[in-house]
Amino acid sequence: MQIKIKELRKKDYNKAIEFAIKGMHFDWYMSSKLLLNLYGRYFWYLSMTRATQIIAAYIEDNFAGVLLAEMKDEKRKYHSFWKSLYVRIFNIIQNVFVKEGVGIYDQTNKELFSQYCQTNSPDGEIIFLAANPDIKIKGIGSFLLEQFENREKNKKIYLYTDDACTYQFYEHRGFDRAGEKDIILHIGKKRVNLKCFLYSKIIV
Repeated sequence: MQIKIKELRKKDYNKAIEFAIKGMHFDWYMSSKLLLNLYGRYFWYLSMTRATQIIAAYIEDNFAGVLLAEMKDEKRKYHSFWKSLYVRIFNIIQNVFVKEGVGIYDQTNKELFSQYCQTNSPDGEIIFLAANPDIKIKGIGSFLLEQFENREKNKKIYLYTDDACTYQFYEHRGFDRAGEKDIILHIGKKRVNLKCFLYSKIIV
């Protein structure tokens, strides 16, 4: 069966959220299914409202995966007042109740980016990449990345990830580790040791 690029269907948004929850191991940080769903939705809405590139992969009629990126001098693909409002409200709630978790993670990424920009001028960021874990066909993530790189030749891109994800995927595809830092997240009674990364690549 062949992987094809199609316009992302609205009915597949919930599946993209599920892919992110499983692939990015959000269950490391929270055990409540309700909180997992709320956070997954927040992460997806945040990514969608920033994206200038939305690349969705399908195998026949089955949603296989999606890549979102935010590139300089490109128009955003998606606008929604209500989803932007959801993101703002969720940010407020996070800063009140789990500041020692989310705040540390975000601050670490800002520090990594600041250090990175001392010697680099990136053209954009990959902000979301997730594949359907239930599809047995391999190479969906690589296919999405290849499609994106074909659109953004000669651009310097970066992305954030951590060791809760399969960060080696990017190393095997030509990304350089441009920064890393160990942190400890305190979320409720949970204490999560995490290594944050910033990866970079010049697309040729």
